[in-house]
Amino acid sequence: MAWDEWEQAKTRAQQDASMQLNQVAPERGGGSGDNGDLIVHNDVGALGNLAYGLRQQFSTASDHARQNTFDASIQLFNDGLDMGSALTELHDAWNTKAGTLKQACAHISNHLDYSRAEHAKDEVKIVTDMRTADGDDLSVSRIRDYYT
Repeated sequence: MAWDEWEQAKTRAQQDASMQLNQVAPERGGGSGDNGDLIVHNDVGALGNLAYGLRQQFSTASDHARQNTFDASIQLFNDGLDMGSALTELHDAWNTKAGTLKQACAHISNHLDYSRAEHAKDEVKIVTDMRTADGDDLSVSRIRDYYT
């Protein structure tokens, strides 16, 4: 991957991963019946799946020439060429870096999956804890009506 491609990939990833909150304009007068809840239109689980997919794809791609590189390094070393040991060092360094990147992708995926599950639990708790005096569900954004 060329440097320009790497920079473009980073820019795309930053744009794709940005979270946007949509909000309802303040009600004027009678209102439209909309309760004004904020909605997040970004699926953290989907981002976790992307990280998992990246890990799987990188795992496959990074292993593509591993065995051939190792075999070539052994053959060069056995033929008495110093390049064989250098190629072995390169092979080992690549495996280490590739393993670190795969672990990072797995960590991101797991963290996002965990965050999604915890957020869902929080939402359930908020919804079930907030009730009107009559016992009906009370959305979080409706609290403001009691203070204005």
